[in-house]
Amino acid sequence: MGDDGHGSGRPPGRLTPGTVTQGSGPAGERPESELIEEAKQGSHAAFEILVRRYYERAYRAAYRVVRDPELAEDVLQEALLKAYRSIRQFELRSAFFTWLYRIVVNLALDRRRRQRSHPTVEWDDNVATETDPRADVGAATDPELASRRAQVLELVSQGVQQLPDGQREVLLLREVEGLSYEEIAQTMRISKGTVMSRLHYARKKLVAFLGKRGIDPEDAV
Repeated sequence: MGDDGHGSGRPPGRLTPGTVTQGSGPAGERPESELIEEAKQGSHAAFEILVRRYYERAYRAAYRVVRDPELAEDVLQEALLKAYRSIRQFELRSAFFTWLYRIVVNLALDRRRRQRSHPTVEWDDNVATETDPRADVGAATDPELASRRAQVLELVSQGVQQLPDGQREVLLLREVEGLSYEEIAQTMRISKGTVMSRLHYARKKLVAFLGKRGIDPEDAV
């Protein structure tokens, strides 16, 4: 996958973030709507640019569901192939990432239902580093501070994992992905009011979970 290949119908090869530098040069600055239209016409190159803009975020979305690096990569590749094959049906009613995120999460949830032997930890700093070079995993040189931070992250992960599926997904979309209420509503196909309600209860439950374990919510930021 590297030429435009208009109309060839050839599926994309296995994409990795290192194949082309993400967002570099004029290609990374092109309007999303323009790239989508070209991709819908069969441009492999336009689709590649779109994917690389959101590759890391999509990977993290898959990982948070399946909690296994290799499985998350498999899910992402399956999602990218599905997105490529159905890009012509994308109607621009949401952002490309919102549409791709929905595909990734749906496939990840389906894979998790078929594989029940996944770990219980929601997030792993080592994986965060590998999948997002911009992730700050704590440059603290104080071993005691670093240990405390790791304990807090572990408790946050446990608390998030104990939330009901709907509340957990809304919380992650808002706090981790930074999506707006409208984007979350589009992604999950629920009303904005439902998004706000689930987010309220998710935060309340997480604060209570941390409070019972002596953790100030401010420490988890």
